[in-house]
Amino acid sequence: MTRELRVVDASRPEEVLVALRKALTAGGAAVVPRSAPPGTRPGPEPGAALESWPSAGERVAQNVALVIETSGSTGVPKRVALSADALLASAAASASALGGQGQWLLALPAHYVAGAQVLVRSLAAETEPILYGGGHFEAERFASLAQKLDHDLRFTSLVPVQLARLVEVAEAGSRTVADALRRFDGILVGGQALSTQLRERAEAIGARIVSTYGSSETAGGCVYDGVPIGTAVVRAVDGQLEISGPMLAEGYLGDPGRTAAAFHEADDARWYRTGDLGSVDDAGRVTVLGRADNVIISGGEKVLLDAVERAVREHPGLHEAVVVAAEDVRWGQVPVVFVEANGEATSSATLETLRRAVRERLGRAAAPAQIVEVDRLPRLDSGKPDRVALARLAAALEA
Repeated sequence: MTRELRVVDASRPEEVLVALRKALTAGGAAVVPRSAPPGTRPGPEPGAALESWPSAGERVAQNVALVIETSGSTGVPKRVALSADALLASAAASASALGGQGQWLLALPAHYVAGAQVLVRSLAAETEPILYGGGHFEAERFASLAQKLDHDLRFTSLVPVQLARLVEVAEAGSRTVADALRRFDGILVGGQALSTQLRERAEAIGARIVSTYGSSETAGGCVYDGVPIGTAVVRAVDGQLEISGPMLAEGYLGDPGRTAAAFHEADDARWYRTGDLGSVDDAGRVTVLGRADNVIISGGEKVLLDAVERAVREHPGLHEAVVVAAEDVRWGQVPVVFVEANGEATSSATLETLRRAVRERLGRAAAPAQIVEVDRLPRLDSGKPDRVALARLAAALEA
């Protein structure tokens, strides 16, 4: 059996919510939340090459309830098919880990898996979510909406850049924003690595932070503060993380080759190869080191750029810095740090201090070659840094 596909404008999360309610009961079409520029019909993300999909009358398997389109950090488009069972299993595991079902504030785009899951969790809890809606993320607006939450348990899901803005405004003296941060019983933070320093600053204000790890292929976060939730299982195979559990996606629509490469059967279970380097200790705690494809060779030595980025972000003034690779005549490739302009980061003294700190922690080859200030870091709709765009900037600098 099959069901129809329905594209819904993600800038109208209330419509996505209604469509998801129908899809989860198997009575409605599978939902494709899609971003759209103001004044236009819903369309694909720039460069995603999805303009002709879905065609009129196109259908998917009956169990598919949600399709997340994403170009990811590499720019290669994917259509991740998630069943109703996977979405609800993820929502149930999240509720168990957080201490119960509650009311959610949606502050992420609805076409991002973490945003869609806020709506799914709300439907599972039978609570009415508070919707941030469109426009730039503003701390005071978020705080105002947080006051509308009236359930005993209150939650939200953010990416680190949003949390950083809230913390900065609270630290600058906004009692309203500080009270809003303390109002939540859990603030899920995912999408990219959460720095220890940012977490500590948020918790000093009184925020209850939960660092999450997962992806569209796992129906969102399935590891909370290093611990798999529900019946999720994480293991390391040859240094790369694999995940098993009822929240796994069906695969990639229209791409059986990529599906076979990412999902496989082993040890009486179905596993998703995450592409992330990491480890799992004897107690089952997961440590994520970074993307397996985000490694460079500098002077004959392997350098994990995600590890360099974590070290860089601990340096004052560089808490939101992004590290990418740049070609180098002498070393082959070198790390380059991009940061939004603050008037201090690019000083020679700052660079030398940073190089020394990274070198002592990760070795000579990991020391950044330069710090580049830009007016604004390019970001994907999900809030993640657009590393493809930054790599182009790095290449232009080299040229």
